[in-house]
Amino acid sequence: MRVFKDRILSDSQLRRLGEHQYSCQSVSICDKMLQPYWNWLVQKVPVWFAPNLLTIMGLVVNIFTALVLVGFSPDAKQEPPRWSCALCAIGLFVYQSLDAIDGKQARRTGSANPLGELFDHGCDSLSTVFVAVSACTAVQLGNYPAWMFFQCFCAMSLFYCAHWQTYVSGTLRFGKVDVTEAQITIMSILLISAIFGPSIWSIKGTSVLSPVIPILLVVLPAFIIYQKSEQALYQTHPVLYIFTFGLVAAKVTNRLVVAHMTKSDMQMWDYSIVGPAMLFFNQYFNTFINEYIVLWMALIWVTMDLLIYCYRVCHEICAFLRVELFRIPYPGGPVGPYDAASEKNGTKSHNKTKPRSSAKALRPQ
Repeated sequence: MRVFKDRILSDSQLRRLGEHQYSCQSVSICDKMLQPYWNWLVQKVPVWFAPNLLTIMGLVVNIFTALVLVGFSPDAKQEPPRWSCALCAIGLFVYQSLDAIDGKQARRTGSANPLGELFDHGCDSLSTVFVAVSACTAVQLGNYPAWMFFQCFCAMSLFYCAHWQTYVSGTLRFGKVDVTEAQITIMSILLISAIFGPSIWSIKGTSVLSPVIPILLVVLPAFIIYQKSEQALYQTHPVLYIFTFGLVAAKVTNRLVVAHMTKSDMQMWDYSIVGPAMLFFNQYFNTFINEYIVLWMALIWVTMDLLIYCYRVCHEICAFLRVELFRIPYPGGPVGPYDAASEKNGTKSHNKTKPRSSAKALRPQ
């Protein structure tokens, strides 16, 4: 009995699907390390167990554990129980393990076919959504909606771009730092939240780990782009590469100093990250634009962003303190309270001598 009159796939599409051959290249660091475990695990699966059943079981476990975590903090602002973070980490590990052996089980039982590849990637697309949301919930990123929006949709976009690259090149490529490494990172985040409590990531609290996150958002993309560059971008242009990411790090450091001096929160999002994002997304779009050109674009962006930030901060502080940046308005005038209490490096002065009066200072010697 036909339920739907209109078919989604035409006869020609089905014919080409039957001729499809899976092609994959992987240099993932963690994949090589986990291969012995995966080979051991697939041997424990009965030969009658369908590969697609392994995939869907892992997805169900992953979604269920993620929903348990999200259920305790639907707005990603409240602190979920620690055990829910641990449960979510276990669920992701189960999904990663079963997702890694479904193809091995298919080859082991001689049941590999195009449907298995489609089923696997379809489940991965669903898992990406729940994993991204659960990670944001575990670190209470709902307090920063814009950053949570960026994190979640960035993960989904990168997954799409990876398959767009596969569509163009015909081969699914995994770099040295890719999906498996990302999953292990998220599992580590969930376990840290389970051990120390989600509040350890709190930007508004007293967590000492919070200021570390922005610099990691600079270092990790720098390493990933360096590893995945098909044009050996860092090796051929090391100075430009370091300048680009170094200026981003300088901007983040300046913001950390401002946060310290103003006794305020250290925000994670920064517009300078758009520069490295150009390189990052260009790689996932199969280097649509020459990487050297994009590197120059990123360098110009981060330079202008840093200059604008420094100008605005200095201008606002000068306006508030009624001082000038490169000029002393009244040379020889009265010493301000900040100057009288400190020396060059901020240490308190022990010399309590009174400044000479302006009349005595102007008396001819």
